[in-house]
Amino acid sequence: MALTALEIYKYLPKTNCTECGSPTCLAFAMQIAAKKVELAKCPHISQEAKQALEQSSAPPIRLVTLGGQDNKVELGNESVMFRHEKTFYHQSALAVYIDDNLPEEEFEQNLNKIKRFSFERVGQNLKVELVFLNCRSQDKVKYCKRVEQVLKEGLLLILGCEKPDILDAALQISKANRPLIYKADKNNLDAFCEVAKKNNVPLAVEAENLEELSGLTKKANQNGVMDLVVQIKAKDLVSNLCNLTQIRRLALKRNDRSFGYPSIVFAEGEDLIATAMPAAAYICKYGSIVVLKNAEDWQILPLLTLRQNIYTDPQKPIQVESKIYEVGAVDENSPLLITTNFSLTYFTVEADVEASRVPSRILVVDTEGTSVLTAWAAEKLTVEKIVEALKKNEIENKLKHKTLIIPGYVSVMSGKLEDESGWKVVVGPRESSGIPAFLKGLGKAQDASCENNSLSR
Repeated sequence: MALTALEIYKYLPKTNCTECGSPTCLAFAMQIAAKKVELAKCPHISQEAKQALEQSSAPPIRLVTLGGQDNKVELGNESVMFRHEKTFYHQSALAVYIDDNLPEEEFEQNLNKIKRFSFERVGQNLKVELVFLNCRSQDKVKYCKRVEQVLKEGLLLILGCEKPDILDAALQISKANRPLIYKADKNNLDAFCEVAKKNNVPLAVEAENLEELSGLTKKANQNGVMDLVVQIKAKDLVSNLCNLTQIRRLALKRNDRSFGYPSIVFAEGEDLIATAMPAAAYICKYGSIVVLKNAEDWQILPLLTLRQNIYTDPQKPIQVESKIYEVGAVDENSPLLITTNFSLTYFTVEADVEASRVPSRILVVDTEGTSVLTAWAAEKLTVEKIVEALKKNEIENKLKHKTLIIPGYVSVMSGKLEDESGWKVVVGPRESSGIPAFLKGLGKAQDASCENNSLSR
């Protein structure tokens, strides 16, 4: 069980040096007890005290890593039940189930489909990370061949196999990529722990109930396996959600280390829609790895989008770099638009500019990741900031004109912006969806102006 602040304080040097960032050692002890700081922040802690306080300062849910240095998935290490309490750090990993005994062509098609589950949204790449490779053939040679095929595609592995000897052979090929072994239970725990410890890979543990799970994880630890992923058998969505929630609550609220591990859960249904619905629920409610038996693009995209939304820190909006972006084959006469560096705002504007087929430049102003109206209301999108961005990016050297287009929602700043910048300010549409028609109309107006000027000569 976790120590109280006073118990932690007894082990601290009591110098009140403030080098840890807290005003006193007692305040630092209170921060540790609340799991808000790590013990390592104290520069004067003794080795004996470190060992005594290790349990208290360790994260309530263990961090388990699958994969290697260049391609890895981190699971667990969460500290709250709800995102608004603090934030969620390690998003659910999605896995797609494949049997190893599929015909060669079908197996390759499934692998290629999984690799194709990769989408870009607001500047982030969203993808399926894992393949759950089920050893249905019970054939060591065939299973090892399939493992090699998955690794060749750069995908991470869950080795679903009941036989320790086949697992051991597969791990000789794959242990550098640190796959997850699935699964140990009360009947085979010792044998599976031996394989996991020998190859230094994480182990999934399944139990019938919470009490049995606690006993199995403790026994696995005694056998030298610390990196575990846990599961309780359940037949339906409600039971799975109850189990996932109880495991999380026991780890965080009761500080029970025997439940402090990431979880794995299977999303199953009669069809793809019925499979996607529980998968979405498990992403929201504590499934560290969500395994789908079947998957299609239209099913995966909303799940990846949901996951991105759930695991984006609401206190740190996704931002793009503040600079000039070019859309299309721009030249010195191309329009110049202003927007903020909130990713969702920028990529929406970029998509609508691209849809207009009018090559344009977009000047992104640093508004600390806020949208246009929010930034204007908070005085983060100001005349001064826009003028500063114009000068910093030396945009005058790239254009023959001095006209910039601002969002319609901040039209109130147009007069002052013209005075301060020396640029002609055109008020654009309020909604980004109006950009294509606006830019096309702007181009026609410029063409008509040039034609009139030519006739007047």
